[in-house]
Amino acid sequence: MALAERPGRDEFARRRRQLLRSMGKDCIAVIPSAPVKHRNNDVEYEYRQDSDFYYLTGFGEPESVAVLIPGREQAEYILFVRDRDPLRETWDGRRAGPEGAVARFGADDAFPVSDIDDILPGLLENRAKVFYAMGSYPDFDHRMVGWLQGLRTQARNGRHAPLEMVALDHVLHDMRLYKSRVELQMMRISGRIAAQAHVRAMQTCRPGGYEYGIVAELLHEFRRNNAGTSYEPIVGGGANSCILHYRENDAPLVDGDLLLVDAGCEYACYASDITRTYPVNGKFTPAQREIYDIVLEAQLAAIAQVQPGNHWNAPHEAAVEVITRGLLRIGLLKGRLPALIKEGACKRFFMHRTGHWLGMDVHDVGDYKVGDEWRVLEPGMVMTVEPGIYIPAGSRGVPRRYWNIGVRIEDDVAVTAKGHEVLTDGVPKTVAAIEALMAQAG
Repeated sequence: MALAERPGRDEFARRRRQLLRSMGKDCIAVIPSAPVKHRNNDVEYEYRQDSDFYYLTGFGEPESVAVLIPGREQAEYILFVRDRDPLRETWDGRRAGPEGAVARFGADDAFPVSDIDDILPGLLENRAKVFYAMGSYPDFDHRMVGWLQGLRTQARNGRHAPLEMVALDHVLHDMRLYKSRVELQMMRISGRIAAQAHVRAMQTCRPGGYEYGIVAELLHEFRRNNAGTSYEPIVGGGANSCILHYRENDAPLVDGDLLLVDAGCEYACYASDITRTYPVNGKFTPAQREIYDIVLEAQLAAIAQVQPGNHWNAPHEAAVEVITRGLLRIGLLKGRLPALIKEGACKRFFMHRTGHWLGMDVHDVGDYKVGDEWRVLEPGMVMTVEPGIYIPAGSRGVPRRYWNIGVRIEDDVAVTAKGHEVLTDGVPKTVAAIEALMAQAG
């Protein structure tokens, strides 16, 4: 994918303007970047910018701080960044520096982050409120508290600290819940890349291979499209398909088993999240197909409920009804359907919810309830839809033919003005389509 398809400066400027309007007068917002984290000794993890910081700035470097001050004549948007350093840049890569922060990233003004102790207290001075996400980064919390306490000690000199600290994430995360046209395009690209990766994995799946081989196929497709992982892939065959967050990914692919593959990529800081389940040998057994068809019916019913005006829990309620009915039909549940639904009988086999918000984070920000009521779905919201059934070996009262069958089917779905858009529909999910693709590959 071309880098030109990533968000431009205008998109980040629009977001900042929206936040500035929400803050009101006599306020200031302080947003630190994510710290660098070490994997071991002197080896760093690949750097990933803080989602809130990137959402407002598009700036990907560590050791940076963004400051927003509504109505300030000299500069409403200030960046503190690492200064240029030819020696360090030889070792660690290019830096934008203060000049680049203004010229390339739209800051009204920018300073070396080494000067923040001298400059930021003056910006905080005499503001009514400071918007800040306390608790996200304890080290920076300590510095923020120090700046505020320093101002409080100078009250006799007419320098006053902000009277109120407001949770920035309360305002900002509600903004992030509603995806713009540009954001939805990034998520379509992310979904398309992930879908291609799942197709590739499905085509290469064979008995005698290993789970990690499937992981390799996924990562190959991600990286060749300039994307990374949005989370560590889950590739579980047979008994491992019944472990929701299976991580080892090292077992052999066994003829006759199902393989559950839960993997998504991140493109331009936007996540996708797809799960598909298919037979290692390319052909579902009758028992596997029974369970699979129940889950697929549940997923389609849940997706149909992703409509503006419906509440957040409507897709889950639809999935629960279909799965409970299906399990009752094949004898894994016994009783009357309404009573089974009311008591949550299917939780024995379907123990998680049907989805979550999706965006810059794979489990994205945004409240699921407003007060005591489920949130109403509105255009621009994006969610996953992922019902499942999991039947580990030895399940009491369950015929052996169903043992070690774990099925989950997941897609990413955007709420639109007229209904919904499935962003990840490029991967087969009917039994016939899966078997046809795997037979063709063979």
